[in-house]
Order: sequence, then structure tokens, then C-alpha cells
Amino acid sequence: MNRLQKTYEVTRQLEDVLNEKISGKDRDTVIEQVNHLVEQRGDLLSEITPPYSEEEKQLGKELVKLNEQIKEKMNNLFDDLKVEMKQVKKQKKSNRTYVNPYENVKTMDGMYMDSKK
Repeated sequence: MNRLQKTYEVTRQLEDVLNEKISGKDRDTVIEQVNHLVEQRGDLLSEITPPYSEEEKQLGKELVKLNEQIKEKMNNLFDDLKVEMKQVKKQKKSNRTYVNPYENVKTMDGMYMDSKK
């Protein structure tokens, strides 16, 4: 087995995890799996040094293609997470406004200003 094969297998596992349908409930476990696989893949990539055989060069080209797909899927996951966080923040603000509707009202009613010294 050549040096890149293990990296290729981990990259495939990462792609498989990202290809699954991700719901809000299992997003945490998916993110943990992705982090673990990315760290494992990073360790494997740091161990790879030239010179490369023809088979390794071909496998490297496939890894680059897979990496682009993984990058796009991770960006989509991140964008979904950002949207959900904005919705939660908006919901919290709405709930707080409902509970205390006069929280942000700033009036000067009833205030007496003495102009004498």
C-alpha cells in the first residue's frame, strides 16, 4: 500500500460523513466526526514527502478533486449553521421583547431639570 492510500481512505470517509443528510439534532455529532477526520487527515498529510511515484501522483490528483468537493460541503454546513444561529438570536430577542416590551424605551417624562444655581 502506498503512502497516500491511508490519506485517500480518510478523505473518502470525510466525504461520506458530509454526504449524509444533516439535521439540527445530529449536527453536533457530525461536526465532531468531521473535526476528528480533518485532524487525522492533517496528520497523515504532514507525513507525506516527495518523491512521488506515478501511482501516488494520480491518487494525489483524485485527492485534490475530493478536497474541493469536501470544501464546498463544509462551507454549506457552516452557512446552514450561521443561518440557524441568526434565527436563534432573533427568537431570543423576540422572546425578551415579549416578556418586557418597555425594556428599550428611554423617556425623560417626569424628570425635573433645575436651571438655577
